[in-house]
Amino acid sequence: MNPSQKIDDLIASLPDWRGKTLATIRKTILAADSQIIEEWKWMGSPVWSRDGILVVGNSHKDKVKLTFYHGAQLPDPDKLFNNGLDGNKWRAIDLLEGDKINERALKTLVRDAIACNLNLKQKTPAKSRKTKK
Repeated sequence: MNPSQKIDDLIASLPDWRGKTLATIRKTILAADSQIIEEWKWMGSPVWSRDGILVVGNSHKDKVKLTFYHGAQLPDPDKLFNNGLDGNKWRAIDLLEGDKINERALKTLVRDAIACNLNLKQKTPAKSRKTKK
């Protein structure tokens, strides 16, 4: 089963607000850029990537959590981030039942995460290959 099918199955297994929220988030993330790929990591987490991990989605008993891998480096003028604000790497958005998703702001955040990944990729030197003598 491919990652997209696993994400479909996860959403289907959440018949309450969490499934609907995760489906909306997924649609919004994928609409942000046509080159985003879906992955399935860490024994059950949807991951959206482009030139590296962008965001991880998880459903918990009382929330849906979106963790942006390089979130600490992203601008957040719409104040979407509400968790991990003191860390130096990731930032998260915890959505509770009844919370509305600002889809425009989420798309912007995803696009900024893509730009961050591309920038980091350009700054990282290619690994040198050792030749045998």
